[in-house]
Amino acid sequence: MQNQFSDFRSDTVTTPSAEMRQVMSEADVGDDDYRDDPTVIRLEEKVADLFEKPAALFLPSGTQSNLIAILTHCQRGDEIITGKGYHIYAWEGGGASALGGVIVNPLTTDETGEINQDELSVSIKKGSGHEPSTKLLSLENTYCGMVQPIEKLDMLTRIAHNANISTHLDGARLANAVIKTGNSFASYGRLFDTVSLCLSKGLGAPVGSVLVGGPDFIERARRQRKQLGGGMRQSGILAAAGLYALEHNLNRLNTDHHNASVLAQKLSQNPVFHVRHNLTHTNIVYADIEPDKAESMHAHLASNHIKVNSAEAVISDGKIWFRFRFVTHLNIEDEDINRLIDCSNIFDG
Repeated sequence: MQNQFSDFRSDTVTTPSAEMRQVMSEADVGDDDYRDDPTVIRLEEKVADLFEKPAALFLPSGTQSNLIAILTHCQRGDEIITGKGYHIYAWEGGGASALGGVIVNPLTTDETGEINQDELSVSIKKGSGHEPSTKLLSLENTYCGMVQPIEKLDMLTRIAHNANISTHLDGARLANAVIKTGNSFASYGRLFDTVSLCLSKGLGAPVGSVLVGGPDFIERARRQRKQLGGGMRQSGILAAAGLYALEHNLNRLNTDHHNASVLAQKLSQNPVFHVRHNLTHTNIVYADIEPDKAESMHAHLASNHIKVNSAEAVISDGKIWFRFRFVTHLNIEDEDINRLIDCSNIFDG
């Protein structure tokens, strides 16, 4: 075990391997704000090629990548349609509205994150004198670890494009969907005008996301990056980690998916938990617990050196539960899973 804690909070907690650190220390660098960092250029070209897009932009975070995509697609007063639980609406600090003056219209999704195509169709606005103009459809894959069927994404993006609306994919964990389904990055790139890919989750880089799109779009996005303080200098040190991640950590996501499946199966043997097997698609396991046990379970796990986020209230099967989320990643090994199972089994409420 790499440290005394087993950390199931998120795949963002991954730490660089010795090999990744070595590559970072030897990276050939320049000043990326002058566009002369060769390692950043290599990373951008590699990700653009993966998606079969003309251009790409290396960014400090997925939040900034999504925000820059929105600010480049939309003007103040324009509307984005997205899902109610999607990151750009629920988990990115309201940046699109606060910093861009963009109106976010969150549609209801089903439990696995899918948007209803009919609801999308009737939600598109043409921008009359009384309403905003819908300019962007922003989708997400995976959604909380759940793979969105590519056929459904195709259908939704067709509706948007037929209405002359641009499309963006928050692909923070898209690598998980690629490995799970066998669909290529390019197959998703063909559906969306722009895609954001995170390197610092399951892929294990310490920081960074890449935004891909057309050359004119990326040129305008680069200016937005500067305005938001995301212009970096010798960022090839960070880009080298992203290159290493794509070259060495992509296929190993299968291990994370396997570990999540094992964890879900073992947790389901504990009567305290109601494991949501239908929600375990990739590397995230959801387990519901009675409301009066949630806080004490969290404290019990913490006292045994197991880090998890606090459970959140949900309504499922017609009743209120508190839902724990357990995320597997490259720093989670068999012994971490066994520690969690053994600890939860001795929980006395």
